[in-house]
Amino acid sequence: MKTVILLLIAALMVTTAACAELPTSNDAIIRAALDSGKPSIVDFGARSCIPCKEMAPILEELNRELTGKANVLFVDVWKDNSIGGRFRIQMIPTQIFFNVKGKEIKRHMGFMDKQDILKELKVLGMK
Repeated sequence: MKTVILLLIAALMVTTAACAELPTSNDAIIRAALDSGKPSIVDFGARSCIPCKEMAPILEELNRELTGKANVLFVDVWKDNSIGGRFRIQMIPTQIFFNVKGKEIKRHMGFMDKQDILKELKVLGMK
């Protein structure tokens, strides 16, 4: 019985972790990240977009792992299309990478895996 309960708890923890999502960032949060002196990635997507859903656990994991080293943000453009318009988002998901001075350096459209995101952040000065 104890084994069954432990397995259920473990399964619940894995399921919860896989469904974790970053909160949607607003203008103030994005500005603070770009002014922080750390490289940043802002992922523009939507909660109901399939490639965006596939990226959600990757972004959440990177957000936890890179605390203090880089900023990992998410914007749901269907909830706040003014931010998407300001950044000229044409397709979701789109990831925009910013250097330590807050300047846009690279833009990628479509799904992006964890290793490629890390590679780009390191190029931008992540320590």
